[in-house]
Amino acid sequence: MGRAFVYVILGGGVAAGYAALEFSRRGVAPGELCIISEETVAPYERPALSKGFLLPEAPARLPAFHTCVGANDERLTPDWYKEHGIELVLGTRVKSADVRRKTLITAMGETISYKVLIIATGARALKLEEFGVKGSDAVNVCYLRNLADASRLVNVMQSCNDGNAVVIGGGYIGMECAAALVTNRIKVTMVFPEAHCMARLFTPKIADFYEGQYESKGVNFIKGTVLTSFENDSEGKVTAVILKDGTRVPTDMVVVGIGIRANTALFDGQLAIEKGGIKVNGRMQTSNSSVYAVGDVAAFPVKLFGGDIRRLEHVDSARKTAKHAVAAIMAPEKSAKHAVAAIMAPEKTADFDYLPFFYSRVFSFSWQFYGDNVGQVIHYGDFSGGKFGAYWLDKGRIIGAFLEGGNREEYEAIAKVVKHKTTIKDVSELERRGLDYALRSSQQVLPESSGTIVERPMCNWHAAAGVAVAISISAFAYWYGRRRRRW
Repeated sequence: MGRAFVYVILGGGVAAGYAALEFSRRGVAPGELCIISEETVAPYERPALSKGFLLPEAPARLPAFHTCVGANDERLTPDWYKEHGIELVLGTRVKSADVRRKTLITAMGETISYKVLIIATGARALKLEEFGVKGSDAVNVCYLRNLADASRLVNVMQSCNDGNAVVIGGGYIGMECAAALVTNRIKVTMVFPEAHCMARLFTPKIADFYEGQYESKGVNFIKGTVLTSFENDSEGKVTAVILKDGTRVPTDMVVVGIGIRANTALFDGQLAIEKGGIKVNGRMQTSNSSVYAVGDVAAFPVKLFGGDIRRLEHVDSARKTAKHAVAAIMAPEKSAKHAVAAIMAPEKTADFDYLPFFYSRVFSFSWQFYGDNVGQVIHYGDFSGGKFGAYWLDKGRIIGAFLEGGNREEYEAIAKVVKHKTTIKDVSELERRGLDYALRSSQQVLPESSGTIVERPMCNWHAAAGVAVAISISAFAYWYGRRRRRW
């Protein structure tokens, strides 16, 4: 028993949906593509799970946040896949993969073969048991990675209005879930081992601002320690958490957000692994030429960092790596026949040039970050509650930028100066001018449709001449081909 497809996407998360849309727009034929997912629903926008899905009033629910609404594009409902001849193989776990034979075997024993595979398996939430803490299977201990997790979290929250919650972890999931719990009238204590929240990204000064805002809403922070055990009642429900320093924190529920790990196990020993993910080149192609990897599971070279391999755990990366992989797979043949297309759309074959991007929205706050947070930090703006941010400098150039409370023009400006690696000759001037420095400097570079930054073009006639040459070549190839057929 088995099925065969030209293209198979393994995984049904954000990246799968964006890849499917790109395939459809590039002319994939009905019956050529399938998506295999352990989840029982079509791909959806995962960020909704820690934001709109947890709201007590008018919460987000499917089909409202199927991909690709996160990019204000088509909403890919199950009917959309049917209409485009794309097969959804849902509720299906793949137990083994053989990249040499180009086959996948499901838990039910079915063999699914492919010509080209896109690995979009994402990542899984780390469990407390991996750190020696038992008991996270209790009914009121929640994780948040997929729709089932989010539904369970909502049910637990609704059962303890005006109660207490302990959030383990001070990263993305911890901060966004804590905000949602507060919105649901639940008192929150956050516990994490670092000196401040969002330690992988925030500076102490930025973290102080957000911690102060959370504390003003009743959130209590316990920093520099970890959970060691639970106290449970006779029904197995957690009633308190015990910390390493002996502190006992009574609670009605626990939310755990301690990180994720890429799902690479199916391909260990078959594909190159680096930085905890499947290593790919600038076209998202793995060490096997017929296999591509995208999203959280992919470790790819970032041009901004000199080609350093990075695995970026963010929805923006999932969306864009997926689209780029499909563009590379479906790129026009490099022949005279396709010369015009190749010149008019060079991004189809170019290496991925990605600007790392992260964002979050909690309460009335919204921030964006671009680039890398290493080197000298320059803070600016109003940290008393207004618009503020930071630049990161390395060897006299801006390589990272953060902004809270910006508008579209301002976020685009900090993105441009990072992408352009703007040189800073006077650090004191940068600190004094703050956001205005990015706004003025960004006017010296132009945005491409992909969101990358390029210097102003020298002369437009170069492009026109190139197109003319391509048309001539294409016309000659067409004439020559017709003559050969007549011969």
